Amino acid sequence: MKDPLLARRAMVEEQIAARGIKDQRVLNAFLEVPRHRFVEEYLKYKAYDDYPLSIGYGQTISQPYMVAIMTEALAPKPMDRILEIGTGSGYQAAVLSRLCSTVYSLERISTLASRARKVHDELGYFNIHIRVGDGTLGLPQEAPYDGIIVTAGAPHVPGALIEQLRDEGRLLIPVGDQSIQDLKRYTKTGEGVREESLGGCRFVKLIGKNGWSD
Repeated sequence: MKDPLLARRAMVEEQIAARGIKDQRVLNAFLEVPRHRFVEEYLKYKAYDDYPLSIGYGQTISQPYMVAIMTEALAPKPMDRILEIGTGSGYQAAVLSRLCSTVYSLERISTLASRARKVHDELGYFNIHIRVGDGTLGLPQEAPYDGIIVTAGAPHVPGALIEQLRDEGRLLIPVGDQSIQDLKRYTKTGEGVREESLGGCRFVKLIGKNGWSD
């Protein structure tokens, strides 16, 4: 593959910043995290291209632009505690780890969890804590969270995730059918939960008790 740093800079400039991502902290995180470390060897030459890539087990590493949209919409602050549902390759968690205090990440496929944990350790991203389990149930023992990000498409919003947000916490989740979803942002307030639609997207299925069946 071509020089990873040059490829990463081109990705940020042409695929992310040029499409309207303006938060400089988010752009810096994408410049810092080596995306090629999160794909298999035979796909490394495509690591900085503008589309998702297979990571095995029917899962993908998302298109860089979609990761950027979700990261900016979540708006993680330096002292925030974030929960990610769907570790996958570990790339989204790595980006978030550069922007907040602590990332908890849930993955149902133990092999993917182990692989992601190994890459995080090699990169020195020690504020990421990966657990294996049903992401639709959240991780109540570490709640509440300032933000929760779901990287799989859900048929509806799992109530447990709303419950595990702190006041003014944000939940980012794709909601829809199995082929296309609407990216939603829910903000928990004293008056209830505010819902916003951020546009169409397409993710693998969120599988679990409060999601799709396997």
